[in-house]
Amino acid sequence: MASILMVDDDGAIRDALYDLFESEHRCHTAETAEQALAWLETENYDVVLTDISMPGLSGIELLGLIRQHQAHTPVIIISGMSDQEHAKGLIKMGAFDYLVKPFRLEAVEESVARALEQRQQLLKEDRPV
Repeated sequence: MASILMVDDDGAIRDALYDLFESEHRCHTAETAEQALAWLETENYDVVLTDISMPGLSGIELLGLIRQHQAHTPVIIISGMSDQEHAKGLIKMGAFDYLVKPFRLEAVEESVARALEQRQQLLKEDRPV
């Protein structure tokens, strides 16, 4: 059972993501990046899904903080912007994947599965994740 943190200021999206994963994984949700950071101080997550545009700290700032403090945690960015250059920049910053809203739940499941698979493979190879 993996642990997943879902961060989005839109309650409907948070609820949809929670419902998607809660039967097979340990899930937490946060409405803001600040709430997510509080979770990250006490928990280690296998995957973080975060929106970019939120009040307070943005998902980009959250990505940077996760890269600094829990570099092994894959971060999947969710955004309403479909700009490929923006997506490439976020991947270069360390995001595992970039999903555009509105997204298909299957696409989110596939992205999380790939992130978990990569993480497990790196752990098996005893390399830093």
